Amino acid sequence: MYPNLKLQIFRRAVRQNYLARELGIDESSLSKIIHGYREPSQEQRRSLALYLQVEEGWLFEKYEVSPPDHGSDNRSGENRDERT
Repeated sequence: MYPNLKLQIFRRAVRQNYLARELGIDESSLSKIIHGYREPSQEQRRSLALYLQVEEGWLFEKYEVSPPDHGSDNRSGENRDERT
């Protein structure tokens, strides 16, 4: 996922479909790039950074979202009133 890309699009108040049209990128491809399902080409990276007026490295910092770690510490039984 590229949260900085999403953030910068929001900051510039530009719609994804407009941005895609301006840069000659398919709208669904741009959406996949933003959400990390597709890697942008070097040309797409340059074009997006130039259009959004930010550094390419910052724009494409990738963040991975990992599921919460519940670990082996099962606390579901704590504070339970056990009656037999």
